[in-house]
Amino acid sequence: MKKITKITAVILAIVMTVFAFASCGGSGKEEESSTEGASGSSSGKVWVIASDNAFAPFEFLDSDSGKYIGIDMDIMAAIAEDQGFQYKINNIGFDAAMSAVQSNQADGVIAGATITDERKKSYDFSDGYFDAGQAIVVAADSDIKSIEDLNGKTVAAKASTAGATYAQSVADKYGFKVTILEDSPTMYQGVMQGQYAACFEDEPVARYSIVSQKLSLKVIGDTINPAQYGFAVKKGQNTDLLNMFNAGLADIKANGKYDEILAKYGYNTTSDSESSTVA
Repeated sequence: MKKITKITAVILAIVMTVFAFASCGGSGKEEESSTEGASGSSSGKVWVIASDNAFAPFEFLDSDSGKYIGIDMDIMAAIAEDQGFQYKINNIGFDAAMSAVQSNQADGVIAGATITDERKKSYDFSDGYFDAGQAIVVAADSDIKSIEDLNGKTVAAKASTAGATYAQSVADKYGFKVTILEDSPTMYQGVMQGQYAACFEDEPVARYSIVSQKLSLKVIGDTINPAQYGFAVKKGQNTDLLNMFNAGLADIKANGKYDEILAKYGYNTTSDSESSTVA
């Protein structure tokens, strides 16, 4: 019995020692993980960037690779490489992307977002990286020549965009109704099929889509409300990310990478501004 008691005591001592070491090791890992998550300053920080999912040529799904490509995707990659930070893109749609930043589900958004005074109330924007504006898009065989011709008709606009804001602001003045849709392809199809007399879309996107996809559409009139696209973060937050974006943007413009990216998607940039036209 004494031998059994001794053996039992030894086994218990060994088991207790093993548990003690295991417990110490687990505690150290938990503290390290908690510190990184709380501070957000670890070198392993991965910024979450939200974006649109169908806004060519700025972000769109490449059918061959199954990955999202476009001007915004390439600019973000070039800036991250220049500034040495890591990021993850979530292509969730424009409206959802802007909301994700406001609800702290994303650190920033790059999605062809027009810099406006209204948006500046909720977001801090980077320096502008592309000249844009809205356009009225109609079917290729339409006899509509101006916004006045939309009287009594129904038009489409994309949710939460500058085009939608403008269309809604002048709907009563010009006597048309506005239907809000979730993405650009749905708008284009609706106009081509006669569901809508026109749609309001960012001009560079409309022109690119018409040419690249051979859509039976045309842009009418002059550019509406010329403005710039900007990278955005929630107002008062992630200023370090915003500063890195601005610094990287300046660098890629200076070293020619910016012009290379735009040329890749068919744009010829001028030497004295960001304005560009489809080649």
